[in-house]
Amino acid sequence: MLDKLQTGSLLKYGRDKMKKWIPARARTAYLETALFAAFLAALFFPCFHGLQTGDSSFYKVYMDGEYVGSTRDKDTADSCMIQARKNLASGSSELIYAEGTLTYQKDTALVGLATEKEKMEDAMTLILKAHEKGTMQEAYTVKIGDYMVCLRSADEVEQLLQTALDKYDTSKSYGVELLQDSSCKLNIMTASVYNKNEKQEAGAAKQEKDKKQTTLPEAGIFAAFTDMMNTAKQQAENANKSFSDFQLGLISMGFDEKVQIVQSYVPSSNLTDLSKAVDDVTKDKETNQTYEVKTGDTLGGIAQEHNMKVKDLITMNTVLEDENSTIRVGDELTISVPQPELSIDRQEEKYYEENYEEAVQYVDNKDWLTSQTQVVQQPSSGHRKVIAVVTYKNNSVVTTDIIKQEVTSKAVPKIVERGTKIPPTYIRPVSGGRISSGFGGRKAPKRGASTFHEGVDFSVPVGTAVMASCGGTVIRAGWASGYGRVIYLQHPDGRQTRYGHLSKLLVTSGQSIKQGQKIALSGNTGNSTGPHLHFEIRINGNAVNPLKYLN
Repeated sequence: MLDKLQTGSLLKYGRDKMKKWIPARARTAYLETALFAAFLAALFFPCFHGLQTGDSSFYKVYMDGEYVGSTRDKDTADSCMIQARKNLASGSSELIYAEGTLTYQKDTALVGLATEKEKMEDAMTLILKAHEKGTMQEAYTVKIGDYMVCLRSADEVEQLLQTALDKYDTSKSYGVELLQDSSCKLNIMTASVYNKNEKQEAGAAKQEKDKKQTTLPEAGIFAAFTDMMNTAKQQAENANKSFSDFQLGLISMGFDEKVQIVQSYVPSSNLTDLSKAVDDVTKDKETNQTYEVKTGDTLGGIAQEHNMKVKDLITMNTVLEDENSTIRVGDELTISVPQPELSIDRQEEKYYEENYEEAVQYVDNKDWLTSQTQVVQQPSSGHRKVIAVVTYKNNSVVTTDIIKQEVTSKAVPKIVERGTKIPPTYIRPVSGGRISSGFGGRKAPKRGASTFHEGVDFSVPVGTAVMASCGGTVIRAGWASGYGRVIYLQHPDGRQTRYGHLSKLLVTSGQSIKQGQKIALSGNTGNSTGPHLHFEIRINGNAVNPLKYLN
């Protein structure tokens, strides 16, 4: 309806103009016509907005480019949008996702019609329904390492994890519960494994303890000391128990990987059936792992231990050429291990009898090189009864901790005497110079020369300094047929070096020499074809290729 004040202003404005320009009778007719028009506007246009003294703008409202109506203010359109989404989701317990963006076009007309809210809501609802992307269902997303799966409920999550436990818990003594993950700030849950019987007992014990608790809990060094004392007490108690006193069987379980669960909404297509999730999580899959070679390992033994073929082990490790390749303690090999997405750690208390070996005992000999050993006492196996806590990861044994044993036949240890002296090293006896003749068979360079060269020749000018390749004792320094002037050095590891065709000797027989000490000058004496140094290394009197021993 026309605002009375505004209508009066218009009439007054018109009346003043008419007085000036229009005769009295005409003015009367004009006023009657204007009043009649105002009456019609009030009668037939109830949503009509008259002229305003302030902002008189209207907004044309569009959703995703489609016109849905006009409004005086944007808040009205926003509230219609909210109601339209409620209309779309009504009657469904699922989360419905549909795109819908409002845009506004300003309309500065002096008068305009506002669309009824119900009509605007209906128009928006139709557009949302047309743009519906699908329903989003409530779900629980489970993350295990790099593996993720979406299940329909928390119950399905517990069933999944419980199935993984039950694979190794035939007595069904352990259960799973979902707890808030205290290490995360977000609303993330984690899974905890508990002993069903102990949980009931612990609940009652905690209530009793809370009643009696009057002191602060221990921390730091005091807590560590208490743990040490409790461990010692437990060991003493185990030693005093008979074998029949131990409760054999499963004593603890847990998940090897961290399990995280978060509640979310996902498209129905992202949900996984529980049976498939169980198969994915519990079924063994081939996984590459690193294995460190231990004393006594062989390629065949490593392959057999991990249910592999030797040829597959060689294929996975490029450092292995064939089944005869050498492996050393500490080497790391890639092996294939069957492993599920979710691994289970567990401990079992077990009784068994076994033959056992005592650890090797070593007797150090400071006068021997580390390469020298001698068995002083041969070993023999013993026999014992054992209670042990065996730790498993899935079906693989990780550790075995013996908590009680009874030896029925004592084992005899192997005793080995070993040297502790580090073997000497060998260095190049001259600086510079090229190798003019290598070790081994050759064509005789001149009459009287050997066709098998027992050393290597370094071509250097006469007078080049010759150094001791290794520390030792001079056992010969003088003239020798073929060698000319020569020096023999005896070394602590039993090896011998020889330096021939020298021009000058700087040491004498019996003299102790250090590695790198200057002992002679090179020359061209004896059966020689030119200035050079002839150098040999001999082991047990036999010449070997010196180049294999030089550092």
